[in-house]
Amino acid sequence: MLEELSQKLDVVFKRLRGEGRITGANVADTLREIRRVLLNADVNYKVAKDFIDKVQQRALGEQVLQSITPGQLMVKIIHDELVDLLGTKSAELSFSPMPPSVIMVAGLQGSGKTTFAAKLALFLTGQGRHPLLVAADVHRPAAIDQLALLGAQIRVPVFLDRALGAVEIARLGVEHARKSARDVAIVDTAGRLHVDEEMMEEAVAIRTAVDPHEILFVVDAMTGQDAVNTAKAFNDRLNFDGAVLTKMDGDARGGAALSLRATVGKPIKFMGVGEKLDALEKFHPDRIASRILGMGDVVTLVEKVQQQVDEEKAREIETKIRKAQLTLEDFLDQLQQIRSMGPLSQVLGMLPGMHRVPQNANVDEKALGRIEAIIRSMTPDERSRPQILNGSRRKRIAMGSGTTVQDVNRLMKQFEQMQKMMKTLGKRGSFNGMKGLRTAGGF
Repeated sequence: MLEELSQKLDVVFKRLRGEGRITGANVADTLREIRRVLLNADVNYKVAKDFIDKVQQRALGEQVLQSITPGQLMVKIIHDELVDLLGTKSAELSFSPMPPSVIMVAGLQGSGKTTFAAKLALFLTGQGRHPLLVAADVHRPAAIDQLALLGAQIRVPVFLDRALGAVEIARLGVEHARKSARDVAIVDTAGRLHVDEEMMEEAVAIRTAVDPHEILFVVDAMTGQDAVNTAKAFNDRLNFDGAVLTKMDGDARGGAALSLRATVGKPIKFMGVGEKLDALEKFHPDRIASRILGMGDVVTLVEKVQQQVDEEKAREIETKIRKAQLTLEDFLDQLQQIRSMGPLSQVLGMLPGMHRVPQNANVDEKALGRIEAIIRSMTPDERSRPQILNGSRRKRIAMGSGTTVQDVNRLMKQFEQMQKMMKTLGKRGSFNGMKGLRTAGGF
């Protein structure tokens, strides 16, 4: 996410940190480079100009010029201005005191609107709410079938009626939510390949019929400046409450994220970070600014860990590590917890400094799958006592896991090295950091 923007800004900051002190000349050079980076990232020209002007005004103040670490202070100024540009703080959804709360989802076709509706339903279910999905997109082929399938996957009911028009479906869907004690009705509306009057009129009619408490505009983050233009058109007719950026996991430039709020004046509330239905995150401006500047996003990483890690199991793992009793069964359990947090590249991307890793240095997700397959091909006795793995057993495991004997040998060697390291730490009493290790989910 935003890797290209992060790497280019990092190059600019490296030059600035090499300066002995901050002067008007090197500030001007730095900001000229940052403006170029922003424009290359498809950030709106006016947004980029206003951003540079604000940074320059603060950067030329006495506090920066006399600072012991002017380069670091410049990074802080840019971070603060990025946070302000992105929205200062995360924006919450509005809910009605008298359920059901109605959330209308709008956007162009292909933006990920229907998938987002299901993701939002799953997100709200995790918060203890009971949503209903309303299939009001009657124009796109298979849109109703898609929402029905997604609803079944997350066990959320879907209201649909193939014989009615979109406005009537939306109205009856909200009524059905009220009668069936569903406290949130998420209305999926129709989109087009581009903005047209017929689509807008239908969206306005649905808004009038259901009087939504929240209108969310869904836009593909990878469309860059076009996302801003589309957002303006929708906002002029619908006056939406917040935006949703989908496909952020594939957006290396960041133009839409940096331009949207400043040009439309509406907060970004969610972002899609993957294809899976649980790959939805609240939009936190301060965390995104930190990611852009290569500071990582440890807070979001910790939240993911807390959601996925079993605290009791983590304590058991710590005890076993202390006693050097770790087994391959434990290793498999920890591996599954790590993989449940999402693609490993995304998890690593939340760590500070990871933007400096070359873009072509991809994380081999398949390697984790091979490790899991190897361990699953072992018997329970072999997992608890790997020392009994002789040549014939290793050959059988390789055949059962679709790997080679060399792969099995490599895993066992790595596991033995890890056991030795843990045994050494246990003898030295070097477990002061184990509390943090447990919080992070073991390995």
